[in-house]
Amino acid sequence: MSHLLKPLGLTLAITLSLAGCKKEEAPVAAAPTPAAAPAPPVLEGEVDIIAWAGYIERGESDKNYDWVSQFEKNTGCKVNAKTVGTSDEMVSLMNQGGYDLVTASGDASLRLVAGGKVQAIDTSRIPSYGTVDERLQNAPWHTVDGVHYGVPYQWGPNVLMYNTNTFKTAPTSWSVVFEQQKLGDGKSNKGRVQAFAGPIYIADAALYLMSKRPELGIKDPYELNEAQYAAALDVLRAQHALIHHYWQDATKQMSDFKNEGVVASGSWPYQVNALQLDKQPIASVIPMEGATGWADTTMMHSEAKHPNCAYAWMEWSINPKVQGDVASWFGSLPAVPAACQGNALLGADGCKTNGFENFNQIKFWRTPDAKCSDPAGCVPYSRWTTDYIAIMGG
Repeated sequence: MSHLLKPLGLTLAITLSLAGCKKEEAPVAAAPTPAAAPAPPVLEGEVDIIAWAGYIERGESDKNYDWVSQFEKNTGCKVNAKTVGTSDEMVSLMNQGGYDLVTASGDASLRLVAGGKVQAIDTSRIPSYGTVDERLQNAPWHTVDGVHYGVPYQWGPNVLMYNTNTFKTAPTSWSVVFEQQKLGDGKSNKGRVQAFAGPIYIADAALYLMSKRPELGIKDPYELNEAQYAAALDVLRAQHALIHHYWQDATKQMSDFKNEGVVASGSWPYQVNALQLDKQPIASVIPMEGATGWADTTMMHSEAKHPNCAYAWMEWSINPKVQGDVASWFGSLPAVPAACQGNALLGADGCKTNGFENFNQIKFWRTPDAKCSDPAGCVPYSRWTTDYIAIMGG
């Protein structure tokens, strides 16, 4: 009988052993509950923007040019725009506060970053950022140590605007606004030309001297040593006797060309387009010396009261349709290359006409700094401001 009990005992031992193993197995965890999707940002109902003339249009000047109304309809964010004429005015208003966004040019943007008046931008909240022109995505006037402080908006040159009744052929040099001379109609340019009221205009004189006086060795109109800077100021002091008006209001400049006998000035394509639309005898050219220019960036105030509407506007602002419409209205170039195609207002050749391929020929506005490529240092913007104010008041 013992030979029957042995297998039975072995079977019982194996069974108990297996049962013990089952007790030691970890319980199966329940499947995790999917996390709820984050709630979309609550839009605050409005956004306050400081902008150059012609940058924020809602169809009041021309019903075809309206990139504000649809944004307001889509988001419920009412757009409040403050138009300004100079970068210094933009910086002053941003320092005062109360605004969400500013369309800052390169001579203001880094001042705003250094002063802590604008905040770093989370590009993940701007899904279309990758569509921005690669030449602008990481541009040094809005990117510091790899951090973005804005979204590119538009760019373009400062052109020489002229009256075609006075100039039967296009002027070829900036000398027509810098040096006293007889113009195409046989009359002197004295009292018939204008200059921009911003201190950054010193760079235009420096650019002119790069060709006029190559022995000065100017390589960058925003990096001037003492001798180069003095020469630029001399040009501007001589110009003062010719000046009808130092302009900063685009509307006022257009009025001066229509009604005050002004026939030549540095200007923006915006004024050229508007005057031509008004059937005025106006054209523009980039002279042989080249041109300064601007690449504008939409930047958010560090204490913006409506940040979610501001992010919504920055995304909207780089929509190809919006970009093409702005470029058509202002005579500028879109920050998004796709905007050059299929825009009824801009036209098939609009980007080519406005100079899309001239990017490398433009000396874009940049805040002059004492620290520069010259080991001896350069004249800082604070002196540009003081000296140019003195010249205008001369």
